Amino acid sequence: MTVDADTRPDAADDTRRRSRTVLTLLALFIVINAADKAVLGLTAGPIKDELDLTATEFGTIASSFYLLFSLSAVSVGFLGDRIRPRPLLAVLALVWAAAQLPILLPATGFAALVATRVVLGAGEGPGYPLANYTAFTWFPEKRRALPSAVVVAGAAGGTVLAAPLVVLVSNSLGWRAAFGLLGAAGAVWAVVWLRLGGSGRYTARLGPAQDEPSRAAGEQPSVPFWRVVTTGTWLGATFSAFAVMWTLALGFAWLPLFLEEQAGFSDAEVSGIVGLPALSMAVLVLTAGAVAHRLLRRGVTARVAQGLVGASLPLLAGVCLLLTTRAGPAVLLPLLVLAFSAGNGQTPLTNAAIADICPPGRRSAALGVSYALAALSSLLAPYVTGRIIDAAPTESVGYGRAFDLTAGLLITGAVLSAFLIRPDRDALALLPERPLTSPVSGPDAEPSAKE
Repeated sequence: MTVDADTRPDAADDTRRRSRTVLTLLALFIVINAADKAVLGLTAGPIKDELDLTATEFGTIASSFYLLFSLSAVSVGFLGDRIRPRPLLAVLALVWAAAQLPILLPATGFAALVATRVVLGAGEGPGYPLANYTAFTWFPEKRRALPSAVVVAGAAGGTVLAAPLVVLVSNSLGWRAAFGLLGAAGAVWAVVWLRLGGSGRYTARLGPAQDEPSRAAGEQPSVPFWRVVTTGTWLGATFSAFAVMWTLALGFAWLPLFLEEQAGFSDAEVSGIVGLPALSMAVLVLTAGAVAHRLLRRGVTARVAQGLVGASLPLLAGVCLLLTTRAGPAVLLPLLVLAFSAGNGQTPLTNAAIADICPPGRRSAALGVSYALAALSSLLAPYVTGRIIDAAPTESVGYGRAFDLTAGLLITGAVLSAFLIRPDRDALALLPERPLTSPVSGPDAEPSAKE
């Protein structure tokens, strides 16, 4: 007995250390994920010049990344409830590497770029929701906002680290070398993850916070999936994420070109400026997660902590984006930084809200489907922006129209999420109905017959 008592603190320390290691690896996973997305926009100038692309053609390449993005996110999202995330995440990282490395070949042109971006998108589609799901397995329900924020912050880190490195490699070795470097990074991460990564205890058995009640072997979730995806929380979170992801896709594909061609910044200046929204995003994501975590611990309702606090961020982003085409150059950069960063501060809160309302066995699929539908905006945003720019009398007018459209989506998403996200109410509504008399004999059946 004494030995058991003495070893419990050591086991708890080992679990905490392992959870921090896994969370760090997941953040790095998202860093590479974000850098893979950002590299096309950061090398847009050399790519357009070498391949002689129009705005619509470049937008087509950028949008092709998301062609299979949603489908793969849904498919792997459902697999995430049945297969451990350790091998799934490793396979995804290897797919990223396989998609990026062929771009090193000089013969890679418009068609090949489209094809490799489609493959890359198929590999990256499930990455973010699966990383969130894996992070959630290491933490109980009331402690998930902050870990989710750390994972989301990895996306900001990817842009911050990638921007100067990609520009440096592109200027010295050519734009193709930047793609090859990121392919190698994905392969290295997969090897490290297979050695150190894994899922936590909250997937398999009853946790200290009653987080994941275990089910009998072969028992299916008692709540139909359609009930989860028709809750106000899921719908509000998904539509707002649609607007936020539209903004992110616009920023990844077109913001570097806008800064260079419209605002007059050099390549070196753009590489530093592009990182500013990412840094702001990291601060806002972590701050929003910490604020929500603190409010929940103080007994504030999840509607306020996750719904209203979250909705304020895309609202701020939308207003700033509206002002970018109407304010003077002195405030252009601060407005752009907030416009392309504030909305994503809502993401960890909506992820946690969806996770909190889901019954056992539905969480990974609910997160995956929400992310997949929201990601449809990413398929549209770069291409639509290219068409708007080509159709406008000048590129400046085209960018202004594209920014106004995005601002409208952000503000609409903020309003809807403020009204619809109510995790406490929806979690209660999704509780499985228990019969007054259980047909199963044994000691577990008697308490359910008494109330």
